Amino acid sequence: MIFNRRQVLVGGMLAGASAGGLLRAGRAVAEPRHPESRHIELYNLHTDERLQIEYARAGVYDPAALDKLETLLRDFRTGARHPIDPKLMDYLVEVAAAAGRHPKFSVISGYRSPETNAVLHERSPGVASRSLHMQGRAIDVRLAGIDCADLAAKALGLLQGGVGYYHASDFVHLDTGAFRTWRG
Repeated sequence: MIFNRRQVLVGGMLAGASAGGLLRAGRAVAEPRHPESRHIELYNLHTDERLQIEYARAGVYDPAALDKLETLLRDFRTGARHPIDPKLMDYLVEVAAAAGRHPKFSVISGYRSPETNAVLHERSPGVASRSLHMQGRAIDVRLAGIDCADLAAKALGLLQGGVGYYHASDFVHLDTGAFRTWRG
């Protein structure tokens, strides 16, 4: 049987996660999955804005905090805003927990307007024409204190959402779509 690079990468990372005790009954463990209070710290590399915020309290998302996240993660090229999927923030917190790190992320790209996405898609075949960035369901990040290859591996171990590792640009794409993985 012949395997493509994606199958080898995912298989190797899942085997490593399993050997490391991260998988139980076919599902990754990143405790706590949804703590009562959820905090995240984001730094937008393009606007130089920082946000350290509790976005969920007593198991409920805080609308004012989500509005602040929407502002920070706006399309920096056009200023356009879009609601951000709060599950995307949960995913970031879970990935940081799996890496044993505080959820302190540098943001390369959050929301993208359809116009911005079309321009980027024309410039690079690596930009999806129907990117989840346009739905507020995707983010490109780095996590303080961890190599992006390791961050991608930790995200893959969770077996949820999209995980793209961009070695040359040194960032990881995470989204709340179906589980899939790629290298850019």
